[in-house]
Amino acid sequence: MIYRLLALNIDGTLLQANGRLHKSTREAVEYVRDKGIYVTLVTSRSFPSAKKVAKALKLDSILITHNGGYIAKELDKPILEKRISEDITFEIVRLLEGFQCQIRLVHEKYSLANKLKINNNLMAKTVVNSGDPLFYPHQFVESISDTIMDDPSAPPKIEVYFEEKGDLEDAEKAIEGMFSEVDTFRLNDYRLEIVPHSVSKLTGLLYLGQQLGIKRSEMVAIGDAMDDLEMIEAVGLGVAMGNAPAQLKQAADWITRSNQENGVSYMVKEHFRKQQPIEFLKKMNIIR
Repeated sequence: MIYRLLALNIDGTLLQANGRLHKSTREAVEYVRDKGIYVTLVTSRSFPSAKKVAKALKLDSILITHNGGYIAKELDKPILEKRISEDITFEIVRLLEGFQCQIRLVHEKYSLANKLKINNNLMAKTVVNSGDPLFYPHQFVESISDTIMDDPSAPPKIEVYFEEKGDLEDAEKAIEGMFSEVDTFRLNDYRLEIVPHSVSKLTGLLYLGQQLGIKRSEMVAIGDAMDDLEMIEAVGLGVAMGNAPAQLKQAADWITRSNQENGVSYMVKEHFRKQQPIEFLKKMNIIR
């Protein structure tokens, strides 16, 4: 099979545990790009945060951010944007404020979060390492519902960090039962993400493929988290990182090394070195 697009998750895939890009990863991305393969980032991060990583990789691609809710090459010039409406955002926030949790409205230009004293050490670690560094304004307020009552917000995504597993489960059930306008993703026992209905990394990737004229069978996707599952199952070659959970590895076509062992560069060396450059394949009339 000839692959024409490589989709990469950021945290836990491209980046090591210290948040840095290894030299071999940069070189691998450049190697693939030089072969004429379209390289994109598919992430739950905000657009400014993902763009920072793209620049470090010397990528000038369209990026799939906010779990597929905001797809753009440049800020303020989205080719696709999906938002949770102002009214639904307000109602969900009011519901969540009944739980001990931190709520974040994640916009492409800012984030708005409630102040919260975190007692659970695991939950505190989750919040600190949420994967969206301070590349744009983060505002903390006493009450999000009071704030957005005066200044409404329609974010592409809402992140929620719970202190108790049971609270996450209860909130997830309540949201799924009350709001058909949104979908939820459970990233771990304490973190929940809420996005507009039918928005996911996969739908974002398929939309990009339509814009570029690339079929899903011609795509390779590499990820490490459960929100990568649908995407990895659907593309031509789904790759799970060595640090991915067992369920993701079982669904993948191939398992590479962990992010600490430069799994992206290892995968590229094993697969893409065997594929001729896209321009050569076109000249030989092997592909159009």
